[in-house]
Amino acid sequence: MAVTNQITPRKNSTQILEYEANGEKVKLSPQTVRNYLVSGGGNVSDQEVVMFLNLCKYQHLNPFLREAYLIKYGNSPATIVTGKDVFIKRAKRNPAFMGKQSGIIVQTENGETIEREGTFHLQEEKIVGGWAKVFVRGYEHPEYASVAFDEYAGRKSNGELNSQWASKPATMIKKVALVQALRETFPEDFNGLYVQEEKPETSEIVLDETIISEPAQLQQEVQPVQQIQQEPVQTADNVQAALFGDNF
Repeated sequence: MAVTNQITPRKNSTQILEYEANGEKVKLSPQTVRNYLVSGGGNVSDQEVVMFLNLCKYQHLNPFLREAYLIKYGNSPATIVTGKDVFIKRAKRNPAFMGKQSGIIVQTENGETIEREGTFHLQEEKIVGGWAKVFVRGYEHPEYASVAFDEYAGRKSNGELNSQWASKPATMIKKVALVQALRETFPEDFNGLYVQEEKPETSEIVLDETIISEPAQLQQEVQPVQQIQQEPVQTADNVQAALFGDNF
């Protein structure tokens, strides 16, 4: 039988996905995602909504607290990014986490390349990258990551840096390095999670970080969803069925 990745909307799309995040129960439906949780102004597809729900479920993210964003910019494919505080909060909860260091890599006027902690740099210095170290209990050496500025910097169609990267380039590239070091150090905590700064195609969008109250109508929904399968499935049709059963 041929496998299709096309999701066809079904009759009842009001069923709710329920799971726990940060000790609280989260309730999400496809319509709630479309109405309240899409950034960028584009129209998300059924498949993009389901993939967002799937990630929130498995990584216990609460999008009402801005822990996850579904970004749809024009006709481009949707992008899912994690809120800026999720990485640090989760790292601090891990008993093996012993601290971090991060900064930028600059090239001086004489061509010397220097790793500098923090984001301070002189106007005549060129930012060429970012670096980070994560210290882990029981390990002699920290996990180290370095990233190139040009690989992640968001740019306009004319090649110029977009407003976010032009206004705070050091902050942006330092964060990319830090989350990559954390993801490599604690893959179980951060598998599949990326921040907006790692996605140049979406870094121009200013995300709303205001906490959203859970829509009141969700409390009136009465149809529970089926329990999601323990192992993530790969096809869009199967993901939909795992989340909402056959009545979606």
